[in-house]
Order: sequence, then C-alpha cells, then structure tokens
Amino acid sequence: MTAAPAESQLLVDAVDSLRGAVAETSLPLPLAGRDQAEENRIALLRQLDDYVLPRLRALDAPLLAVVGGSTGAGKSTLVNSLVGAQVSRTGVIRPTTTRPVLVHHPDDAHWFADDRILPGLARVTGAETAEAQPGTVRLVRSTALPPGMALLDAPDIDSVVQANRELAGQLLAAADLWLFVTTAARYADAVPWDLLRTASERGTAVAIILDRVPPEAVEEIRPHLVSMLREQGLSTAPVFSIPESTLTTQGHLPQEAMARLKAWLDALASDTRARSIVVSQTLRGAIASLGDRTSRLAEAAHEQRTAQDGLRRAIDEEFERAHREVKDGMTDGTLLRGEVLARWQEFVGTGEFFRQVETTIGKWRDRLTAAVKGAPAPAANLGEALQSGVAALVTSHGESAVHESVRDLRRLPGGEGILGRRADLSTGSPGFRDRVDRLVRDWQGEIFDMVRSEGGNRRTNARVAAYGVNGIGLFLMLVSFAHTGGLTGAEVGIAGGTSVLAQRVLEAIFGDQAVREMAARARKALLARVDDLYAAERARFQDAITEAGHLDDAAERLDRAAQAVAEAAR
Repeated sequence: MTAAPAESQLLVDAVDSLRGAVAETSLPLPLAGRDQAEENRIALLRQLDDYVLPRLRALDAPLLAVVGGSTGAGKSTLVNSLVGAQVSRTGVIRPTTTRPVLVHHPDDAHWFADDRILPGLARVTGAETAEAQPGTVRLVRSTALPPGMALLDAPDIDSVVQANRELAGQLLAAADLWLFVTTAARYADAVPWDLLRTASERGTAVAIILDRVPPEAVEEIRPHLVSMLREQGLSTAPVFSIPESTLTTQGHLPQEAMARLKAWLDALASDTRARSIVVSQTLRGAIASLGDRTSRLAEAAHEQRTAQDGLRRAIDEEFERAHREVKDGMTDGTLLRGEVLARWQEFVGTGEFFRQVETTIGKWRDRLTAAVKGAPAPAANLGEALQSGVAALVTSHGESAVHESVRDLRRLPGGEGILGRRADLSTGSPGFRDRVDRLVRDWQGEIFDMVRSEGGNRRTNARVAAYGVNGIGLFLMLVSFAHTGGLTGAEVGIAGGTSVLAQRVLEAIFGDQAVREMAARARKALLARVDDLYAAERARFQDAITEAGHLDDAAERLDRAAQAVAEAAR
C-alpha cells in the first residue's frame, strides 16, 4: 500500500466503520438463504478483525504465511522441517493439529504477543500438550525463521471436526500468504479448490506445495495442477513439488526435498520489497472484495427487513380489521339483537318509566309497547344485557385478531421462528376477557358521568333526576347503537322504535343537537377504549417481531459503509 499517512488513516477509519456496520447487522428471521448469509457475515467480520484492520494499522508487520491443506497432507511435518524442530504435533491419528501453532523469529515476538491479529484466540506458549485448549494459538519462537516472516500451522480444511474446519477457514482468511499443501493423491479434491477459488476471488497471494509426489509422477501431475490453477485465475501462484521421501530420525523432510521451497521463503522474508508486494496484493484484494461481500450481506439484511415489515403489516391489518368490525358492530344493529332487545322490551313494557314523558313521547311509547308484552323488569337487566353485548362484540373480534395474527406468522416468511421463541402468542394475553368486562363497565360509568355533566340548568337536572342517571345513561347507549342495518322483518320496526323512542326522550331533556353530540362522544369513547385494549394485544406481536432484531436501516448502513471504503481505497 502506498497511500499517504492521512489517506491511510482515512481508509482505516472507513474499514473500521464498515466493521461496526457488519457487527451490528443481525439476520434473526429464518428465511431462505439466511444461514449462508450469516456465514458470510461472520467470515467477513473475522477477516476484518483478523487481517484487514490489523494489516492496515501495521503495514510493516511481519508477513504471515498460513500453512493449510487437507487431512494427512503433511502440513505439520513440513512446518517442523522448515524450522528444524518439533513445533507442531504429527502422527497418524487425525486430526493431529487441533490448535494452531504460530512460529516466528524472536525479534518479531512483539507483533504476535498481543491481539493485533486473531483477537479471538488467546495466546499460549510452551511445549505442545496432548490436550489442546480450544480458542488458543500457541506461539513458538525460532531462529530458523528469518525476521519478517511467520508461519502458522492451521488445522485441516476438511477435518472431521467442524470446529477445526471453521478455524482453518478463519486462519486462511487472516493470511498474507496462503501456503496450500496437498498431495499427489488429493490435489484435485473439491474442498481445497473451493478455498483456492475464494483466494482467487479475493486476490490473495497463494503458493501451492505438492507433497509426497512419486518422482516418476512429477512430470504428469505438475502440468495438470498448473492447468487447474490457471482455470481458477491463479496462474501466477508458484508450485513447489516435494518428492516422496524417507523422513529423518527427527521426523523431518530431507533438506534437499524442500530446498527450493525454503530458498523461496527465505528470499521472500529477507526482501522487504518482495514482502511488501505480497502484502499489498493480498490486502488490496481483501479490500476490493469487501464491496461485493458487503452487498450480499446488505441484500440479506434487506430481505430480513422486508420480511419483518411484512409481519408487522399483517399484524396491523388484523387489528385494524378488528377495529373496523367493532366500529361497524356498534352501528349496524348487532347490539340491538337478542338479549338487549328482550331486556328493552321488558324495561319499557309497563310504561312506568314514562309517566312523566310528554304526550308526543308517550305516543311513541304506546306504539312500541303495543308490539311487545312482558312483565316489569328493572333497568339493571337492560344495563347488564348491553354490557354483555358490547363485551361479546369486543371480545370476539379481539380474539379473532389474535387468532388470525398467529395464522399470519405461520404462513409468512420468518414468522414461524417468532412463534417458536414466543409460545405465549398462540393465545390472547392472560385476563383478556376480564379486561374487556372492566372496559365496558368503565365505559358505562363514563356515560353516566356524561349524563350528569350535561345537566346545564335546573329544569334539565330535574328531569335527569326524575328519570334517574342510570336510566338516561342506558338510553344514551341505545341511541349510540341506533342504526338498524343488519336487522330484518319485525326486528327492524322494534329496533327502530327503540332508537327513536330513546332519542325522543333524550331530546326532550337535552335538546336534539346535544343528543347527537353525546351519542357521538359515547361511540368515540368506547372505540378509544377498545383501541387501547387491542393496542396492548397488538403490541405483544409487534414487540416479539422487534425483539427478533432491529433491522430498520441495516442494509442502508452497510451500503454506505462499503461505499466509504471504496472511495477511501481509491
């Protein structure tokens, strides 16, 4: 990298901001492709932490060559042979390398002792133990390596242990140089080529070590391997062949078998410019790859946001529908059916309540009572019937909204996962029906208070007192539900007479304009209470959706951060 210090810091800051955006991005909803997107996010975050940011902040740090390859390819034997000491465990039991080993010159110890690179791995020193501690990297000092270069022996990329495979991929992404070790028998395996393809896409510097090659097969295998590398865009990757050899008594490769590889590594380590070229190639390639990788993550975040918005919208629609159905039920005659109608007939049937009503109202009363028969009943029965009717209306539509919301979560992308985390959403909240009953009682109390407060003069107060606040309040409720849509036949006449009679009584007391305003206020007050009740139920679902993750502008943050990196890297 040749950027001036100020420009370098600008790039560091941009990459650091991108790192924050990637870390803050969550993909909580189980959508198609989510797992792959999450793997991409973690890999991106690790490479930023393990390589890009550390290298940007320390361009003169030693070159880190990670030795990776397939199971049994001879990676640990090669590392031990290069440094002339048993620094990494070998053997026939697989996997042998379960904890990475980083070998460096003593003069370079300060570069690796802290968490400058691989911050997620704790540092340990000392001899190799049979029981490797997970989440650690063992540091080994060796004068066999020149200053300026370190070797890291990684676990097998195709290990039977998943944690080893994941760690191997993480370490390879932290390398300035990938030293891929393969064998004559396994050089065409799929797993190594998947990683080599990734290296090519990211512009990573790669060298191939073809180990354990029978001397007679070198001229056949090497050209084929070179051809495969060319097809993957790795035509400049050097290939080193190590012939099949008898190990020394120390378990090392003979010096002559790896002479060409060792000479190349020594020359690279001793040549500052050559190291800078390798570092620059890999770093530039890694930075250039950030845009596409971040774009894929942003697309996944956008899909998450779209799905989350769809879930929220579906829940809103269910409770908005419940609101409309309650509102319609308040004016379509539903509440004047059945029990309410029967109790009304009983309430006015004897005419006792209307002894003091003016003649005109009396005529309306006579017209109504001619159609009904029944024994006297107290006003309390009508009040209870109204309360039960309103409660049933509010309860049925509220519970239906909950039921339909659950169905929406089950059918829409991402919703099933939310239900899996919140089993309590499957039913209404505890005590829902009790809260409905309390709501209706409170609303009735509000109606009675309205009647009391509307007594603006002595004459009005006297009439209210004569009929009783509760009785006038019941009339106001009936007028609030006055429309007769939905009733048929005889019900229309009876309900219509009910509303007209109740309205005439109220108009005689308060005046027609006041009655219209009071009825509108009564309906509005009930609907406001219902909205508050439903809002609490809706909030349970919306909170559960939000708890899954805050996805509001994750895609936009990622796109802005990636664009800033691209501009700073120019």
